[in-house]
Amino acid sequence: MANEQKKTLLKSLSGRFGELRQLQASKSLFVIGQEAAHIYLRYSRLHERRSAFFGLRKIDLAQLEGRNAFICFFTDDGFKPHFVPYADFEQVLRQSPVAADGQYKVQVLFGEANTRELYIPHVGRFNIDGYAGIDELALRVAVQSNPVPLLTHAQVQTLLGAIGHAKGFSIYVPTNNAAGLDWTLTQRFHLVERLPQQIQLAAAFSSEIDVIWLEQSSQAVAALFEVEHSTPFYSGLLRFNDLLLTSQVAPRFFIVSNEARRDLFAWQAQRPTFQRSGLSEITSFLDYSNVFAWHRRLLPYDTETLKPLAAHDLLNVSL
Repeated sequence: MANEQKKTLLKSLSGRFGELRQLQASKSLFVIGQEAAHIYLRYSRLHERRSAFFGLRKIDLAQLEGRNAFICFFTDDGFKPHFVPYADFEQVLRQSPVAADGQYKVQVLFGEANTRELYIPHVGRFNIDGYAGIDELALRVAVQSNPVPLLTHAQVQTLLGAIGHAKGFSIYVPTNNAAGLDWTLTQRFHLVERLPQQIQLAAAFSSEIDVIWLEQSSQAVAALFEVEHSTPFYSGLLRFNDLLLTSQVAPRFFIVSNEARRDLFAWQAQRPTFQRSGLSEITSFLDYSNVFAWHRRLLPYDTETLKPLAAHDLLNVSL
């Protein structure tokens, strides 16, 4: 039944958006158009008390990070699928425990008048009626009407730092890169000058990583980004690998580059040394267009000039 439901849904999505591309690393992750949106398909039959149970693989959710991404909950009851924006629930999900199989266990509860609620254990319930149906998804799919500008290495660093700051993280950028950040792209944010103690043993490697997000309360490493503008991916992956092996830190790792180099990343990441260390399983590729769109979704933008609104302009933004 699950396969038939999935085929029907994919056919409907293809009819609306054109042929979808399936990501090689998962049977459930699909891409609409040229990175217009990522869809994570999750199916469940309807159980007693009108509830459906879903497992969200942590490794799959990592592929949604920074993208215009949606978790699609669909069932066998004939009702519309629900396309929940991952960015809206990313931080909420992380407050829920991960099961031994590496999945977040969530439920969709079906109430009276056909209402839907997403139940996340140890966190709470969230109404998701506003995310029902392919028509609603179409309204939320990013339209690439404005071209992504050509970005330099320093500009990508600036955007990644701004994204992390907007998400509540402290930001580290190598000292010799800090002066080159482009503050015309975003509102200025504070940079931490020293790396936390837990990765100081690997400072020879980690201090060279382009952008590091740190939890503000604990200073734990949350995510690391290597911007490979034209340099080989291998050097960035080696830095990640050294950090993983010497500090036992296993946060989110990202290689950031232009979309044309995605296949090269996939080839490099599957080298035996990175497979044996486990790095290939926790490192994601993030292209410049998604970095730019991610920043634009999180921070107020002037849609005509593609420039961030200054602080005094925010008073004039209709919320």
